[in-house]
Amino acid sequence: MQTRTLGRSGLSVSALGLGCMGLSHAYGPATERGEAIRLLRGAHERGVTFFDTAEAYAQGANEELLGEALAPVRDAVVIATKFGFAKGVTTEGLDSRPDTIRAVTDAALRRLRTDHIDLLYQHRVDPDVPIEEVAGTVRELIAAGKVRHFGLSEAAPEAIRRAHAVQPVTALQSEYSLWWREPEAEILPLLDELGIGFVPFSPLGRGFLSGAIDASTTFAADDFRNQLPRFSAAARQANQALVDLIATLAKERDATPAQVALAWLLAQRPWIVPIPGTTKLHRLEENLAAVDVVLDGDALARIDAALAGIAIEGDRYSPAQQQFVRR
Repeated sequence: MQTRTLGRSGLSVSALGLGCMGLSHAYGPATERGEAIRLLRGAHERGVTFFDTAEAYAQGANEELLGEALAPVRDAVVIATKFGFAKGVTTEGLDSRPDTIRAVTDAALRRLRTDHIDLLYQHRVDPDVPIEEVAGTVRELIAAGKVRHFGLSEAAPEAIRRAHAVQPVTALQSEYSLWWREPEAEILPLLDELGIGFVPFSPLGRGFLSGAIDASTTFAADDFRNQLPRFSAAARQANQALVDLIATLAKERDATPAQVALAWLLAQRPWIVPIPGTTKLHRLEENLAAVDVVLDGDALARIDAALAGIAIEGDRYSPAQQQFVRR
């Protein structure tokens, strides 16, 4: 597995990390614990050193899972987790008050079975707490040895600048993929300027870009995608043109659509580290092989030209969910 450094922070991680949310939260029933632990340990055995979780993923259960699975290799991996949702529940609103940040961090340390968190993100910017206060609190946690690096998620450029001035931001985590390119306008140039790494979540469009989902796909009743406008049957049908394009490019390279989608992200900047999630070992292996798929300048130009002719249908979040991003 290749490695990459997140911005100018010096934090080196595998070129592809593992988003662990889906093992416990959001995409239907949680994966059986033993199976999930085998997947996590299998990821490390295959070179993954960067694992992403959050308090809000099943109210800490995902952190507990990682803590158990990665305990034997703790010193060889980088664990990222997040604070910011009230009571650790995404539907309860936001809470980034300093006392809450400190309490959530201590709880995460216990669940993760560790004495430090490598990368601690604010999950969403809290408009009721000045970002400088949030950054200052994390700075204190870093000084205390409980946290190594500070990150933000789905933050707007102004918030990133203000936080970075108080405590250098190591990484921004936001959605970025072939069907959500909004970060290219302002976010990527800003991160380049400030020396901040970028960690795209949902790099495979929550599974859509892999080609495994179409207009006829039915999701489990508690699957988060049922709430997303972009995953309505009509939107999936309209967006099939993008999947068809990726499939064509993949066939030309003897690769899979998922590998092309990840390779495209890796080609955008040397400090981008996508974190695709999966619950299946064969999908994990497929994703990790994306580091060997090379897209040269001509291929990237062809993709850009083709994408310019495809109009993506459907918002990525509902209005209620959208209020929490780009603050």
